[in-house]
Amino acid sequence: MYVSKSRARFLKTLLTSCVGLGSAMVMPAQAVKHTQNTPLTTRPNILVIAIDDVGFSDLGCYGSEIRTPSIDSIAKAGVRYNDFQSKAICSPTRASLMTGRNPQTVGMDDLPDTYPHNKKPVPPKFTGVIPQNAEMLPEALHRADYATIAIGKWHLTPFSQTGEPGNNSTMPLQRGFDYFYGYKMGWTDQYHPDLYEGNKQIPDPYHPGYYLAVDLADHAIAQFKKHQKEDPKRPVFMYLAFTFAHTPLQAPKEYIDHYKDTYQKGWDAIRQARFEREKKMGLIPADTKLPPREAGDPAWDSLTAQQKRVYARFMATYAGYIEHGDAQIGRVLAYLKASGLDKNTVIVLFSDNGAASETKAGAFRRAYGDKTTLAEMDAHLDELGGPTTQPLYQRPWAYAGGTPFRRYKLWPYFGGTRTAMMFDYPGHIKDPGAIRKQLVDVIDIAPTLLQIAGTHFSAKIDGIAQIPIAGKSFLPTVLSAKAPSTRTVQFFDMRGNRAIIDGDWRAVAMHKLGTSFDSDQWQLFNIKNDPSESTDMAKKYPKKLQELQTLWHSEAGKYGALPMVELHAESAFADAFLD
Repeated sequence: MYVSKSRARFLKTLLTSCVGLGSAMVMPAQAVKHTQNTPLTTRPNILVIAIDDVGFSDLGCYGSEIRTPSIDSIAKAGVRYNDFQSKAICSPTRASLMTGRNPQTVGMDDLPDTYPHNKKPVPPKFTGVIPQNAEMLPEALHRADYATIAIGKWHLTPFSQTGEPGNNSTMPLQRGFDYFYGYKMGWTDQYHPDLYEGNKQIPDPYHPGYYLAVDLADHAIAQFKKHQKEDPKRPVFMYLAFTFAHTPLQAPKEYIDHYKDTYQKGWDAIRQARFEREKKMGLIPADTKLPPREAGDPAWDSLTAQQKRVYARFMATYAGYIEHGDAQIGRVLAYLKASGLDKNTVIVLFSDNGAASETKAGAFRRAYGDKTTLAEMDAHLDELGGPTTQPLYQRPWAYAGGTPFRRYKLWPYFGGTRTAMMFDYPGHIKDPGAIRKQLVDVIDIAPTLLQIAGTHFSAKIDGIAQIPIAGKSFLPTVLSAKAPSTRTVQFFDMRGNRAIIDGDWRAVAMHKLGTSFDSDQWQLFNIKNDPSESTDMAKKYPKKLQELQTLWHSEAGKYGALPMVELHAESAFADAFLD
């Protein structure tokens, strides 16, 4: 069994000191109580909870009217970050979470199957397959003798990999997890999910009353119980990746009905109310400017009475979806408390990108490619969120979800990249409930967790050099609001659109398909004074913009984002991007 091998390897690592990899230098052992020489029984369990397509302001503790008491309790016990950066879309963010590397470095610049039929030669960043010499977080924790469990969404495996022997190299069990129960692709139906257990696809579990989020929470609790019974002294790492709030927006009707009157005021009023709450909560400075509604997103007051009635129900469904998912997280947290595991379990919760912007008018029967008319939606509005529908809400709701930022999922602005993230480290946080303002990127999560676990990513495994780590531990900022940011620079690259953060400044370039990258228009923002990216400073500070452009090319070259290329698959998202 693997256990004996991992214990042998772990004992071997006790004879060596922690090894840093470039910028991923492990913090000194005295920075935390848990070190390489700490007994296994005192090492913390780790629970990473990923939520999906949830905008910066969509949670109660980030200014939302949506009720999320369970998630809020994590923020209350720990700290929440207001400057956490994702990769604006699912798979690149999750690849960075698991590897501590930029997605371009590990072949996950986009979704795993974005470019399988493209006949053009493509750079390595587009393979859609994370290489074996990019050690993953569960593999590194396995070496430190952690049990490893994955529940829910994976989305780091090409569609062509079935899980069968010889065709499963990117599945969770092949990348360090002892157990997997969930779905391998980007989304699935809550009532009729496409599920795997281990490497084997299982039958549709549907029965009256079945709901995927409940099933995932059930399996998470069952795995914790099983581990406590069979190996209670061994620490456990669980990756619990819920579907909410990715399309299809599906939830029990009673949860949707909690919000039956809430959204009749419309997306403009909701966005303004969230903005005011964020300022009062201290999530954003009091003098932050709220950027105007984007061109192409209609004013709520311009809609017909029928549009308002239908669109409000879509957002009520979205809110019910999140509240019901929060209740399932609450069940897992309740088990941790009842079993005593909560006292020694680090919890990280984050959203993988901004709120989803894939359709202007909404989808009803099918998540993508839906042709249901507004009148048909209105006639069947009570079905919305149930098993006969696969809804996707109207794009302006996503703009409200990203308050106070510009744009939404897929975009290089903060509305796409900046999301909620909270971190609870029991017994180590002196100011629970506080807001942390230091910059953190998703590539930094794995090095932080490994430091807490008293281990690190390896420079070599079985004689094979591993791809260097780009992430840096941000543990000092978890422990102290006064600690300086461990990250000051981070680049972004997705579908030709680019961005770079350098301290107080951020530059963004939008790319128009069919044109030279050299002709892209760059914008410049002082994000210290203007965190919502409301005012372009490019003309006022051309030298600063040139500095950031040069820095972007340097970082992009260092981490595998060059050369820039256009691929056919990008045009499939043109409607979401360009109007």
